[in-house]
Amino acid sequence: MGETTAAASSAELMVDLIISLDGYASAVGWPGWWGLEGPEYLDWLQQEGQKGYTFLLGANTYRLMSRMSEEAAAASSGFSDDEGATLTGLAAVPKIVFSSTLQAPLTWPNSELVTGDAVQAVAEMKRTRTGPLSTLGSLSLCRSLLSAGLVDRFRLVVFPVITGSTGRERIYDGYPDVSLEMVESKTFDGRLQLLEYVPTVLSGPPGSGAV
Repeated sequence: MGETTAAASSAELMVDLIISLDGYASAVGWPGWWGLEGPEYLDWLQQEGQKGYTFLLGANTYRLMSRMSEEAAAASSGFSDDEGATLTGLAAVPKIVFSSTLQAPLTWPNSELVTGDAVQAVAEMKRTRTGPLSTLGSLSLCRSLLSAGLVDRFRLVVFPVITGSTGRERIYDGYPDVSLEMVESKTFDGRLQLLEYVPTVLSGPPGSGAV
């Protein structure tokens, strides 16, 4: 049978990713959000930040996002007002960072360091916590949590670009087979598509006798 998260879990875990149409998380030479973020999308991001999520992230994402948040707080950051508000707002959000290389105390406010196994730690959080959990970037962490059957919701915001020459960080490499039941979709700014699913990790292709 497919592996799904137990219904008795107290805390719901969501993998939350932005993605190009051809499956990349970023592209060399392109700006953040591929330069296509608009007011509806940025407003939605700020609203999501007020829903009480605890964000889960790895060391690389921590370094990147903490630096961007600090830069956005500077008077001459170069970010738009909406971008700056989104980035600086992350400082106030509780964050759990999984890393064997970073050292406590972490300098980004409201960041807790976990040095042990991330899958085991998140499984325990789901048993003992009641507030929602969400990943922030961190592609390898997302892959590990999904493969372990810990993910309750799988949410993508698809950006209308194909970056076949410049794309970096292929999101689905190393994933297991997964079936997806759509539970929500919406469009931002006439071009960005949000898709939210309940995932089920499969033991094999449908029809093979192992699902």
